[in-house]
Amino acid sequence: MTNSRAALQTEESKEIKNPVKAIRAFCIDCCGGSSNEVKLCTAPKCALYPFRLGKNPYRTKRVMTDEQRAEAAERLAKARQNKQNA
Repeated sequence: MTNSRAALQTEESKEIKNPVKAIRAFCIDCCGGSSNEVKLCTAPKCALYPFRLGKNPYRTKRVMTDEQRAEAAERLAKARQNKQNA
């Protein structure tokens, strides 16, 4: 990965806004354009290895109470209403 900085600064990488998706794109580039090779990556010591499949393995699923879920539904309905009126 000697050209990692150069690869990350390509035009294609600049278009990707999500950091995890940018890492995925980098890994595909690193593996010669093959997504299957990304799955079979043989560099587990790479800092990007846990993110190579396009998911953040450290992100936990958000658990919401019924009250929080109802509040979120109200906010979403209000936002949708505002968007329709705009």
